Amino acid sequence: MQNEEYMGSRMANRGVVLIVEDEPLIQMLAMEIVERAGHATLVASNASEALEILEQTPDIDVVFTDVKMPGVMDGLQLAWEVRNRWPHVRIVVASGYVPNTTIDLPEGVPFLAKPYHPVTLEKMISTAA
Repeated sequence: MQNEEYMGSRMANRGVVLIVEDEPLIQMLAMEIVERAGHATLVASNASEALEILEQTPDIDVVFTDVKMPGVMDGLQLAWEVRNRWPHVRIVVASGYVPNTTIDLPEGVPFLAKPYHPVTLEKMISTAA
């Protein structure tokens, strides 16, 4: 769903999910999975776009973000910024890079390793929303 279209379908959905993903095919797949689960979606290709959308859209329920993205802020930094500025918004972080050390995520933020199964993403988003 395009960002400008989500407002009309907000009432029929189970929450609004902002998908932050710079890879177009992964972004489209995530949108399809999340929308199929009954959620409205908004999309951003980097953290700066995501912050602009969050500032303009107060009813976002979940931010689903990739870790590695272009720009000055990665997905982990975005997760902390969202937690600090919008503490009511739930966050799910995903990455294809799984380090051997602990990832510094805000408390209660789940990590989803790529490639993820559609059902796993659907459950994580639905639980968060």
